[in-house]
Amino acid sequence: MARIGELGEFEELLLLAVQAENGEAYGNSLLELLEQGAGRKASLGAIQITLERLEKKAFVESRWGDPLPERGGRRRRYYSITAQGATALEQAERTRERIRTGRRGWFRQSGEAA
Repeated sequence: MARIGELGEFEELLLLAVQAENGEAYGNSLLELLEQGAGRKASLGAIQITLERLEKKAFVESRWGDPLPERGGRRRRYYSITAQGATALEQAERTRERIRTGRRGWFRQSGEAA
């Protein structure tokens, strides 16, 4: 199992996108969300590989949906964020905030005088 603080930039963006989709995230929906929301171009293969990595870290979980209604319709694999994934995002945000506020912010958070 990975340590919570071990989120790369693309993993973090993808995890945020999965969280935003509320359990209905699948490859193409995430591709569109990353392009529109983050201005980030990615291949479907890169998204799938990263989702597999996030699943191994227990940050997301997946389930197979029903086949699509059109003839020969394929099943989608839907992803949702886990509690551990939500914690990883919260920790990443706290880390960014500490860096934004600099040393004075670190002292305030630890209870020491600035």
